[in-house]
Amino acid sequence: MALQAGIIGLPNVGKSTLFNAVSNSAKAQASNYRFCTIDPNVGLVDVPDPRLQKLAELVNPQRVVPTQIEIVDIAGLVRGSSKGEGLGNKFLANIREVDAIIHVIRCFEDENILREEGAINPVGDKEIIETELQLKDLESVGKKVQRTEKLAKTDPKAKAELEILKRCLAHLEQGKNIRTLELTKEDRPAIADLFLLSEKPVLYVANVDEASMHTSNKYSDSLAKVAQNEGAELIVMNNNIEAQIAEMENSEDKQLFMEEYQMKAPALDRLIHSAYSLLKLYTYFTAGVQEVRAWTIQHGWKAPQAAGVIHTDFEKGFIKAEVIGYDDYVQYGSESACRDAGKLRIEGKEYVVKDGDVMHFRFNV
Repeated sequence: MALQAGIIGLPNVGKSTLFNAVSNSAKAQASNYRFCTIDPNVGLVDVPDPRLQKLAELVNPQRVVPTQIEIVDIAGLVRGSSKGEGLGNKFLANIREVDAIIHVIRCFEDENILREEGAINPVGDKEIIETELQLKDLESVGKKVQRTEKLAKTDPKAKAELEILKRCLAHLEQGKNIRTLELTKEDRPAIADLFLLSEKPVLYVANVDEASMHTSNKYSDSLAKVAQNEGAELIVMNNNIEAQIAEMENSEDKQLFMEEYQMKAPALDRLIHSAYSLLKLYTYFTAGVQEVRAWTIQHGWKAPQAAGVIHTDFEKGFIKAEVIGYDDYVQYGSESACRDAGKLRIEGKEYVVKDGDVMHFRFNV
């Protein structure tokens, strides 16, 4: 699936370093330079899932295929980006394409890394970026209000749309993000074509120094309070350490390195899981001797839609789905054992797929 999470932030906060760590298909240039990332880097990221490995142990397939999401590294925004400062217009256009935002914020001191905004101020940095996104949204909504006002004089549908747009405009003028405006499912078509930046869900990453990666620090603590008030998630991590772990190909070396830093698992695992959750994604599995594979679907999808992720013909010709709950599969150890125990269910077109379902589809070609 093409669902994307975009990494944003001010220059030199550790965005490209984080991208290098999470991406297993592309590497961004990480350097102490304001616009080192001119074109957005896109990488596919494996979603760590212990359930996949457990199924593989039981099935012993020829290959194991994890599910993935796309991570987009977008160069640093600056104050005034919404008006074209720096390379703002191009970067903001790139952000429009992503489904969720990973906002990296500097929470460490280092006189060797350039900083144009003065003293370290995570909350202030967050607000600079937010303001730029809101200003760009104000521009987008304002233009559509002008277009819609003319149509609303004779078109009842346009009149209703105009009311929604004016609510959005007033909300943005108050310095608030569109994601905090309680729009209904029926309201959203009015702004769907605008791809509003402040509507996208956000995950915050506090990039701290090594000494604070387990304990946090005063900078990340201040950011945590703001994130909590928003109902947003904050992940505290040291991006350089994570990048070093990701570069290690030898699993034993990686384990020794993590032990040295008293890490049970890379913080990246939490980040990727959180981004996956932020996008409201679920995983279902197919398990056979050729492969055990994880597939990405959106929360609330029904069986035919889930089948379509494998191949569009599966959705078009969908008949039934054979479904085993993950816990049942692990408890009984195989598909045949689950079948004998009555744990294999036959579900139809209205079945809403659950996270962790192990599925096999019947379809007409």
